[in-house]
This record gives sequence, structure tokens and C-alpha cells, in this order.
Amino acid sequence: MPETGRNERSAMRRFLFSLLSGGLVALSLATAGAAQEKMTDAEREAFRAEVRAYLMENPEVLLEAMDVLQSRQQAAEAEQDKSLVTANADAIFNDPASWVGGNPQGDVTVVEFLDYRCGYCRKAWQEVDELVKADGNIRFVMKEFPILGEESVLSSRFAIAVHQLYGDDAYAKAHDALISLRAEASDAALERLAADLGHDWTAVKTRMDAPEVTAVIEANHALAQKLQISGTPTFVVQNTMVRGYVPLDGMRQIIADERARNEG
Repeated sequence: MPETGRNERSAMRRFLFSLLSGGLVALSLATAGAAQEKMTDAEREAFRAEVRAYLMENPEVLLEAMDVLQSRQQAAEAEQDKSLVTANADAIFNDPASWVGGNPQGDVTVVEFLDYRCGYCRKAWQEVDELVKADGNIRFVMKEFPILGEESVLSSRFAIAVHQLYGDDAYAKAHDALISLRAEASDAALERLAADLGHDWTAVKTRMDAPEVTAVIEANHALAQKLQISGTPTFVVQNTMVRGYVPLDGMRQIIADERARNEG
């Protein structure tokens, strides 16, 4: 091969290495695309061959790039979630229709959007309860967000009706009973549940159909839409959105991270 050709090939390999090393493939492709516009057909073909050869020799670069891309996407999503929470903070944290438990003066607020028929909500239930009780300084807000069918809607209507008629303590007991209910959430089952909790079923049933209950559910659905929430459980921990079930230790770490940010 002529000396000029070897030098060009060597220079091209150095160029590729500088572009592709360090997990910068996404940026590399954009830069390479711009460079190719200035190449002749022969140069472009040679360049593509070099790219292929480099990636075949160094496939780990693609894994690095995927890791970097994923990290950047996660960071961008976290920033977007933070903006959504900030824009809707009053409705998230200070809605008077939502039940507030834990420590009302806690230094960290955790908000949960839940559906009583959601398997992961049920899985998270006792862990979240343990988290709040063991910590002692968490303000816990519940958002009724029925999305899994008629049984979900009936369950939320029952819980909200009990809350509006009988107060916070009654709601907490109704919530625990509903989240652990294994039977179908029918009118008959809810009537038995009302009796077990010591409530007047006629009053509860009448309230379940009242516009005041409908308004709570509609407001929570509207808020969820603004926050781009489509599944349960979803948690808002201060400025952090947690989409989906997270084991207890993970939730503890999220709380610790939020406290560290507050202190900083």
C-alpha cells in the first residue's frame, strides 16, 4: 500500500477511536454523518468499512454507549418529572380531599397513586406502611386512582365515601381492608365490609354515588394525566417521581436521598 494510503488509513482509525471510545457512539454518529457529507463516494465507502471494522473489533464500545445513553435518558426523564411535580405541587401535596397519614409535620412527603385491585399496590402496601411507621418523620398522602376496571372504581368510591362520612381513621381502616380484600369487590362484598367496619351501608352506598366522590376521582385522574402517570403504584417523593413498585430498601434509599438534597 502506498505511504499516503497507509497514513490516511491510520488517521481514519485514530479519528474513529476518538469518536467511538468512551461510550460516545451517539455523538459519534452525528459527527460522522456530518463528515460524510464532505466525502467522495470512495472516501465514504472506506469510512463505513472502517466503522464496521472498528465495531467488530471493539463491540464493548456499543455496550458502553448504551449505558451512557440510558443514563442520559434517565437523567432527562428525572428532570422532566421534577418539572411536572413543581408545576402541580399544590394539587399533589396539599389537596384537602386526599387522606394524610404518617407524620403530618414530617420533613419528607410521600404521595401514592393507587388502585386497590393492582397486584403491585398490594405488594407495596405493607412495605410502605412499615416505611412510614419505622421512619416516623414521613408525611404520607394517598391518591385514589382507579384504573383497572369497575371493581377498582367501586373500591375507590367506597374508600372516599367512608373518608368523607367518617374521617381519617375510618379511611385508614377501609383502605387496609380494601387492599387486602381477596373477594370480588362487589356491592355485596362492600356491604359486608361496611358492616365489619361498623358503618351504615345505606349511608355509605348513597355517598358512593354522590358528586362529591366523583369529583375526587376525576380530580386525581386529571392530575395523573398532567403528571403523565398511567400505572400504579406511582409515588411522588418530594421532587422525585417513582413509577412502579420499589422494594422497601429502595424506598428507604429514595427517602434518604431526598433528605440529603434538602439539607444540601
